Amino acid sequence: GYIRVEGGNIWYKIVGTGNKIPVLVMHGGPGSRSCTMIPGLSPLGKDRQVIFYDQLGSGNSDRPTDTSLWRIERFVDEIDVLRQALKLNEVHMLGHSCGGTFLMEYLVTKKPKGIKSVIFSSPMLNTETWINDAKILLNTLPQSIQDTISKYEQLGEYSSSSYLAATDTFYSQYLTRKSWPYEKTTECENALGFNEQVYNYMWGPTEFTATGTLKNFDRTAEISEIAEPILFITGEHDEARPETMHEFQNLAQDAQLRIVKEAAHMTMVDQPERVVKYISSFLDSVERR
Repeated sequence: GYIRVEGGNIWYKIVGTGNKIPVLVMHGGPGSRSCTMIPGLSPLGKDRQVIFYDQLGSGNSDRPTDTSLWRIERFVDEIDVLRQALKLNEVHMLGHSCGGTFLMEYLVTKKPKGIKSVIFSSPMLNTETWINDAKILLNTLPQSIQDTISKYEQLGEYSSSSYLAATDTFYSQYLTRKSWPYEKTTECENALGFNEQVYNYMWGPTEFTATGTLKNFDRTAEISEIAEPILFITGEHDEARPETMHEFQNLAQDAQLRIVKEAAHMTMVDQPERVVKYISSFLDSVERR
């Protein structure tokens, strides 16, 4: 279905029919889409509803071109509208990558009620840390790849075929190891692709360079304010490096960390069974409290 929010309509899909507390899933980007996550995370619907949605400007949702809509506050308000429309009075919340950014901002600024637990899936909670981690991983690639990326970054020529080929090498190691570019799935057949306008406006031209509205984002100091149980989950070869997730875990009141072996950033694409097992175990443990 569709729900009206500021700027247009957002698309959602509910899978699962169980009676346990539902999970609301927030995709990354900014400007990505939920369809790449639906196949891997849908098995969570074995005993609860799982709600996926495309943020405004993404996937099956409307794509306005007004840049004044690409504010973190508007993405946060969108969550409240969605929860109210779907009557998600009690809910677990999962934010992947930049979805974790918006989830963190939602928790800090809205202090919402009814959140039973928080799952930060490879989250971006500090832009400076994210960029530093990306550069650490970039240094693991062959020198020729590093030199190519450095050259075109300095020139600002982000659409060069040589540059794109070099960044694909990075993505195939640290974004998803199963398939880069992504294999086509039935879920993504009718969804529009990645929205570069939103990504460039809020983040920047590449994973290594933040020039957009999120360039100074940092909520690490507020991690300790979250009272709800937290699960940090990240891939063994993730852009959101396990070392950083350990640091985030240590800042939290009540947090677990799971590192998914043989997975990069898109853990639910690379190792869906392991991810579902870890998340299901966490949700069950929270609900037994």
